[in-house]
Amino acid sequence: MSRHYDDLETRSVDARAAALAEMLPEQIARAQGLSGYGETLAGIEAATIRTPADLAALPVLRKSALSEAQAAVPPLGGLTGQAPHAFAHVFQSPGPIYEPGGVGHDWWRMGRFLHACGVGPGDIVQNCFGYHLTPAGMIFENGARAVGAAVLPAGTGQTELQARAAHDIGITAYAGTPDYLKVILDKAAEMGLPLKITKAAVGGGALFPSLRQEYADRGIACLQCYATADLGNIAYESEAQEDMIVDEGVIVEIVTPGTGAPVAPGDVGEVVVTTLNPDYPLIRFATGDLSAVMEGPSPCGRTNTRIKGWMGRADQTTKIKGMFVRPEQVAALVSKHDEIARARVIASREGEMDVMTVKIEADGGAPEHYAGLVSEALKLKGRIEIVAKGSLPNDGKVIEDLRSYD
Repeated sequence: MSRHYDDLETRSVDARAAALAEMLPEQIARAQGLSGYGETLAGIEAATIRTPADLAALPVLRKSALSEAQAAVPPLGGLTGQAPHAFAHVFQSPGPIYEPGGVGHDWWRMGRFLHACGVGPGDIVQNCFGYHLTPAGMIFENGARAVGAAVLPAGTGQTELQARAAHDIGITAYAGTPDYLKVILDKAAEMGLPLKITKAAVGGGALFPSLRQEYADRGIACLQCYATADLGNIAYESEAQEDMIVDEGVIVEIVTPGTGAPVAPGDVGEVVVTTLNPDYPLIRFATGDLSAVMEGPSPCGRTNTRIKGWMGRADQTTKIKGMFVRPEQVAALVSKHDEIARARVIASREGEMDVMTVKIEADGGAPEHYAGLVSEALKLKGRIEIVAKGSLPNDGKVIEDLRSYD
């Protein structure tokens, strides 16, 4: 097996930018022709959108807008490049949100990740992602076919049967959530069934270092990816295990939660993804997840941008004193007032009363000076603390809830 999936992974920065400058305007124009985008992309000159930085001029597409579009034009919201019946599958995720699926070569781009895991011809993958309604099972099966591996479509549950099948078939690779592999391994050990699994491709949950080490101790190399039902694979680990490499078929931006404005390099923010899939051209789709861009390319030789992986949820909307405070309100407080560099709302309790404290990064000034600005932006009064610029944590949070709900 070759070290890399294809030549796209090792392109120079200039070569990748040149290819994107051709593909991105085509994708924007394709989206503009879809009824589901309505007026959101009207007036945009597609030919001028050639770089990730150019995307910042376009609106962010959120799940709520996706739901509204699908309610208006069922089942896929008029956001796909072909009719629903032309897809191989239509899936349902919680919400409900409906997603199309294809069976063409590496349609979900999961083959790139499985190749990085060392999965290929000669392997049989025990695919323990769900096959019912939601797309995860088919996403990984499509990827396994792309790399020439066979698949046991196992889904979840019936662990004793799964352990027996893994032994009898000679399964060599696992795909599923990080923790379920341990369940199968432990059950097989209990039943006295030796297994041949040496590779694991996981997602859909946190891969804790202790669990990865346990698998390594059992002779299994375990890597994780970051994927969603709407977008397919977004980023993935390589053998270097130094954060996640952005997939070649998407563009990832990190923006201030509640806005579409890119954060400074290295800062934590919300992951916004534009997919280059012509069948389903999602433009600036907000995942609701937090991450940050890493400096430099991966030591494995892949040259695309790296991100830190999942770092929490961006939707930090919190009810304080009976009123919702939203990330976009905090963003508006900062963007409208040049003297404010950053701000962070902290919800706490004193006695039986909610307390809102707003920490503001500024060069100085009395808290009273900002009280009116805070009240106007957040529709609540609270305590104001002026802190030094650069002192607030770089964790993507603009609203922090310290109240105990136990």
